[in-house]
Amino acid sequence: MSVQLEAPPAVKRWWRRPWVAPLALVVAAFLVYSVPPYLTLDPAQARVPAPPGFAAHYWFLVAHILFGTIAIVGVILQIWPWLRRTHPVLHRRIGRVYVFGGAIPSALMALSIALSSPFGPAAGVLNVVAALLWLGFTIAGFRATRQHRYADHRKWMIRSFAMTMNTLLSRVYAPIAFLALGPHYSGMETLMPAAATLSGTLSLFTLLLVSQWWLDRKPASAR
Repeated sequence: MSVQLEAPPAVKRWWRRPWVAPLALVVAAFLVYSVPPYLTLDPAQARVPAPPGFAAHYWFLVAHILFGTIAIVGVILQIWPWLRRTHPVLHRRIGRVYVFGGAIPSALMALSIALSSPFGPAAGVLNVVAALLWLGFTIAGFRATRQHRYADHRKWMIRSFAMTMNTLLSRVYAPIAFLALGPHYSGMETLMPAAATLSGTLSLFTLLLVSQWWLDRKPASAR
């Protein structure tokens, strides 16, 4: 009687996700640059000017940034294949922190200040759309895992991850927007809102398209 041995399950090597480590470094550099001025709780050091008549804007902004910091650190840990594979319990706990201590409160704080954007109404509407997408994707992903629909959970959380990167990517696009639009505007008063709207639009559509491409691509075994 012959004994058939089952092949061990395929293990994803670290080089199958070569972008995770560089992305973590980019996120770390972004946080080191962006967060410290708000840790002082000094409105004079804010990089986003408060609109007239909205005294609480600064505090909503600080809450958005601090919750967003938890979200972006948490989501980097969540996409780390080694952590998901070897520590599933920790993966679930970090996921709850990401949802309830990061993404949802940060998105709600973003909604509270979005329409008061100092960069104009178009940028404000864009911020509302991005915050609603982040909030909706995150809640849908959490509901899916509670209902044991793990394939749907993965899809929604990939989209939530994409929206977590929105602020970072818009900052990357900002210099490009300034260079592209600069010759067409005579002063910073008009250039700033246009560049903010363009960089935010490029960031939002890039993340939505790339996340959908990632979901639609064939798995490595099928390829």
